[in-house]
Amino acid sequence: MSWAQSVTQCVQSGGMLTSVEDLAESNFLLEHADLYTSKTSGFWIGIYRNVNGQLLWQDNSALDFVNWGEGQPSEDQLDYCVELSAFSGYWSILPCSSQKGFICKKPKIHPILFALYLFTDAKKDKAHGHMNTWMLLTLVLIILLGMGIMIYFLFKIKTQSETKREARRHSTLLEYSCVLTVKDNENDSTNDKEKNEYSVV
Repeated sequence: MSWAQSVTQCVQSGGMLTSVEDLAESNFLLEHADLYTSKTSGFWIGIYRNVNGQLLWQDNSALDFVNWGEGQPSEDQLDYCVELSAFSGYWSILPCSSQKGFICKKPKIHPILFALYLFTDAKKDKAHGHMNTWMLLTLVLIILLGMGIMIYFLFKIKTQSETKREARRHSTLLEYSCVLTVKDNENDSTNDKEKNEYSVV
């Protein structure tokens, strides 16, 4: 597939063309890519050049690690794409229409947070990235605060209904107690009358 077709395939499967963040990840990819050397000589990875000619990872991770082959990348090939060699693990620039395999990487974080992260481009500019980190942290705190307020009001409603229920029960007990007291008083006066009648006789 071409680089553009590979990007589309990865996005449809919920990922992006892979980024390679360190030597360990590069070795891991080479180890697994070696299994497919009979089918392809290389795999598209997620490096692209923006309009300023700057190399970036498609998933916006930092371009701190590179594994270029000898003489790569060439400045006169700005519109070309990057492949990972299935034989050596080195990267090289090829025309984006070349037919290669591709490696997708799916995010480890929740898709909503990943989408938010993509739209903020936090890794492109460190100063801007810090601001986006604070925005994300603020968003999380607002969500937690909202959940706390909701739990507080649910607890308050529950305790109010329990208090009302207890008050009704207490009121019913008082009414029942009053009825019993009146009946006891009537019984006492009847007994007193009977005693008086017997004493008179």
